[in-house]
Amino acid sequence: MKTNTDFAKSLELDYPILSDPEKTYATKLGCLNARGMSNRWTYYIGKDGKVLHVDKKVKAGDHGKAIAAKLKELGVAEKK
Repeated sequence: MKTNTDFAKSLELDYPILSDPEKTYATKLGCLNARGMSNRWTYYIGKDGKVLHVDKKVKAGDHGKAIAAKLKELGVAEKK
């Protein structure tokens, strides 16, 4: 059986991803919809752990470009 850790490793990401099967964090973040599912929102979190911005209008087709633009707007340095 694959675990969330296996999934994260398969993506070769250089940042952590969150698994929240009990919906603890989703509840605290206020992103659960009326059906108890998480809305597709993007949270920009600073190195200090503070939420810098919440994007509630995620469009899967171009969201990568929107993320890059928001990170630039927030002054996050580009990865070299």
